Amino acid sequence: MTDLVVVGLGNPGPEYVGSRHNVGFEVVDLLAQRHGAQLRRARKERALVDDVRVGVDRLVLAEPQTYMNESGQAVAPLLRRYDIDDLNHLVIVHDELDLPVGRLKVKVGGGLAGHNGLRSIKAHLHDDGFVRLRIGVGKPPSREEGVDHVLERPAKAVRLALADLVARAADAVDSILDVGVEATMNRFNAMADAPPTDPSGA
Repeated sequence: MTDLVVVGLGNPGPEYVGSRHNVGFEVVDLLAQRHGAQLRRARKERALVDDVRVGVDRLVLAEPQTYMNESGQAVAPLLRRYDIDDLNHLVIVHDELDLPVGRLKVKVGGGLAGHNGLRSIKAHLHDDGFVRLRIGVGKPPSREEGVDHVLERPAKAVRLALADLVARAADAVDSILDVGVEATMNRFNAMADAPPTDPSGA
């Protein structure tokens, strides 16, 4: 039995490494290091995947290789492979423009906030009731600059703040596995509501 499938969103390829859009990949990479997973290409699921035991729980880690806008093409077959029909067992880790750098929130279902990766997943699952781990990357100066904002590599101060956020996001995933979504929301969302230190000025 699979207890949790964690999918980090991002774009494959070296040109995207270190960009705001790829923080989901970074969280999954850190979880893989923590728990001894070795992500390998699964052609049918179009993702890098591994599953490991964490105590008595089975944890699946995945990074779609479809590019962000087609993330659902990887997520749907992953759920079939691991026999997941309850979306409370699916955690999607993604960048979030509506949260400033330094904040993260756990959310179940709801709006997609214009995120193309989430939109693709909802379209392929025909449901939006999955768990989201939203990692704040801050707003760009204007909506027109949104694509450049998420695809660029941020300045050093923001990069350091995001690295700290990635570590906290990995802690949140471990918390979901340990105590469940609701208790994790109570803990991490309360932290997110504290006044942030936002090096980007967003």
